[in-house]
Amino acid sequence: MNYARFLTAVSGARKPSPIRMLTELQQRSPPSLISLAGGAPNPNTFPFQSASIQLKNGQTLNFDEVVMKRALQYSASNGIPELLTWMKNLQKNLHSPPSADYAPEKGQMDMCVTTGSQEGLCKVFEMLVNPGDNVLLDAPTYSGTLAALQPLGCNIINVPSDQHGIIPTALKTVLSRWDPSEVHNPGSSVPRILYTIPNGGNPTGASMTAERKKDVYELARLYDMLIIEDDPYYFLQFDKPWAPTFLSMDVDGRIIRTDSFSKILSSGLRIGFVTGPKPLVDRIVLHIQASTMHTSTFTQLMVSHLLHDWGQEGFLQHIDRVIEFYKRQRDAMVCSAEKWLKDLAEWHPPSAGMFLWMKLKGVADTQQLIMEKALEKEVLLVPGGVFMINSGEPCPYVRAAFSLSTPEQIDEAFRRLALLIREAL
Repeated sequence: MNYARFLTAVSGARKPSPIRMLTELQQRSPPSLISLAGGAPNPNTFPFQSASIQLKNGQTLNFDEVVMKRALQYSASNGIPELLTWMKNLQKNLHSPPSADYAPEKGQMDMCVTTGSQEGLCKVFEMLVNPGDNVLLDAPTYSGTLAALQPLGCNIINVPSDQHGIIPTALKTVLSRWDPSEVHNPGSSVPRILYTIPNGGNPTGASMTAERKKDVYELARLYDMLIIEDDPYYFLQFDKPWAPTFLSMDVDGRIIRTDSFSKILSSGLRIGFVTGPKPLVDRIVLHIQASTMHTSTFTQLMVSHLLHDWGQEGFLQHIDRVIEFYKRQRDAMVCSAEKWLKDLAEWHPPSAGMFLWMKLKGVADTQQLIMEKALEKEVLLVPGGVFMINSGEPCPYVRAAFSLSTPEQIDEAFRRLALLIREAL
């Protein structure tokens, strides 16, 4: 693939940071190297000496003085090597990406660590999206995605979807306004990227089937598009076997995938990953060099030590426990919805994620209902308009999260919501 055609002028103009390259070279060098090159502060002047982190299973992560000095120092912009190696092995075992053994210039699978997947998404968009570009996505979608895309001045085109994600026939209809033969013409307006959350979509809870993914991927091949597979809820799929990912069927090297540890290890540690073709991952790393420089070395080491202690089997056992919790929470919320909202709202039980997306019957727009009157009833949900491309249009939907509240609190919240809706009718 010709990856250069996808890059913005800004991304194409990025050059490696000489200082960052020296830092990374030094970290790969033997201890006998005497370096006068880097501008790193002397860790002996830092006030922190060691750390001991107690895990819930009784194990302890110990950072002695040597490890602590490394944890508090600058590190490579693409991520610390041992965490990257662990994650690359996990991606290969989970997804078996066809591109894993490709040559780098042919789109070989590569990865970098980002400060949460949100940083990865923002850098991906800034790498690929020019003012005036047509960008495809299935709305309603994550408000953080819209916040990152809209200031770039692109034209966001909605692809119709349902509880199973993007509808391939609808995508084909949207794309039919362009001729595939015109894709590579200078000045062509054919969309070059498609964005989607394939599992437990935020806010809808929608999850794409394998068949739909295959159909969407074939359309991406026909129009030479990149697919941004934003999958923070991949590890919160309630039923096995999990659906195959776009990455698992990526024979061309056209998938850019974002993963996150926020939902399964900690949202505050801010660790995410971008997986994709090496020529594009390299561009993201150049942006990291010039902005955040790298994700916190401390949090990367903390997670790396944990994952190496667990191994992949221990990690996936942890995932199973997390899934079991959220599945119970989902069931509790759906049960309470049936109890209190059966005649007042419509919904599809999600098969992944943290959210129940509900359409309120007889309510044209939930914005005022939620932002003003709901507080009077001491219940809070997110009005659906914030997830729409045009947030000013009336929207009858609300998003309810089942991650934090107890089943008893969820039940009481829906009782209060039912009263609120009845008063509004």
